[in-house]
Amino acid sequence: MREIVLDTETTGLDPADGHRIVEIGCIELVNHMPTGRVFHRHVNPERDMPEEAYAVHGLSAEFLATHPPFAAHAEEFLDFVGDGRLIIHNAEFDLKFLNAELRRLGKEKLSCDVEDTLALARRRFPGAQASLDALCRRFAIDLTARTRHGALLDCELLAAVYLELIGGRQPGLEFVAEAALAGAEVAIVRPIRPARPHAASADELAAHAAMLALLKGPIWLAEA
Repeated sequence: MREIVLDTETTGLDPADGHRIVEIGCIELVNHMPTGRVFHRHVNPERDMPEEAYAVHGLSAEFLATHPPFAAHAEEFLDFVGDGRLIIHNAEFDLKFLNAELRRLGKEKLSCDVEDTLALARRRFPGAQASLDALCRRFAIDLTARTRHGALLDCELLAAVYLELIGGRQPGLEFVAEAALAGAEVAIVRPIRPARPHAASADELAAHAAMLALLKGPIWLAEA
C-alpha cells in the first residue's frame, strides 16, 4: 500500500484572499513505512510575505524569490503523488491551497483518497488536544528540531504520529516493507501442528467428570 504524507506552508490562511503556497513536503510510505523517497520544494508565491506567516515558518519573500513558482513544480509534484493515498494533518487546509494552485494552471483538482490525521486523532482521543505538537508529546516523539514549522520536518513528524495512530509499529513490518520494495518474495512461515484428536482420552474424560462433580446445582441438572 502506497501512501504520501503531505504538508504545505503558505503566506496565509485562505487562497481566496490571495494567499499562496511557499513550501511543499511529501514523504512516501509503503505499508506505512518510509521508503526514503521524498518530494520537497520551496515555492516563489509571487507576492509579499505577511509578518504573521513569516513568524510561523521563517521563509522570507527575499529567500523565496530565488525559487521557481508553483507552475514549475506542478508536474513533478503530481507525478510523485500519483495515485497514492494522502496522509495530511488538517487536510482541508492543505487541499484547499493545492487545488487553488492547480486551478490557476487549468489542471484538475487532486482526486486521491485522503486520511486526515486530525480527524483520526479526534476520534481516538475525544476532547484531547490534537495538534501535531500535542500528538508528538503524547507519543513521545522528539520535537526538539521543530523550532518553526517546516513542510518536510512536519511530514517526518506526522509519519511517526500516523504510525502510532493506526496502532504502532508491528514486529517484522519493516522487513516486509523493505523486501516488498526490493521486489523480493516474503516467505510466511506457518508451523505445522498435528490435528487434535476428535475423541477425548480416558484421562481427559475422568478429569472432566471430576470437574463437574465440584459444581453445585448446575443449571442443566435443574432443567432435567
